Amino acid sequence: MSLGPTQRVFSAAKRLVRSLVANSETRLRLAVLELEEERARLVTLFLLTGASLLLLLLGVITLTALVIVVFWDSYRLLAIGVSAGVLIAASLLLAAIAIRQAKRHTFLKETLKQLAADRALLEVKGDEANQQER
Repeated sequence: MSLGPTQRVFSAAKRLVRSLVANSETRLRLAVLELEEERARLVTLFLLTGASLLLLLLGVITLTALVIVVFWDSYRLLAIGVSAGVLIAASLLLAAIAIRQAKRHTFLKETLKQLAADRALLEVKGDEANQQER
């Protein structure tokens, strides 16, 4: 039994919709997986950063106190000023590094790459279909 032209169009449209839904579902699963991985990475990063900063703070306070005590009799103000200057310079350097790292784009990188590849593939197939019609 042969299908009529209308039934063939509807059948092709159903296949196209099924294909688009399946493709969208795959891309959505990829995006969700990347979001979960990014969340886990960020939580770990925040915990490690927090612990590291706490230990660094304690170490810097202890070192600063040691420098001030060593130079208390002769150069106490100079020791305090140099210690403060070094700490401020180090904090500005770390802030600049943090800003540079924050500007890097890694959020959903694989998903965006896959969507760009899909778009390029659709454009190529669309161009081929247009050339065949001519």
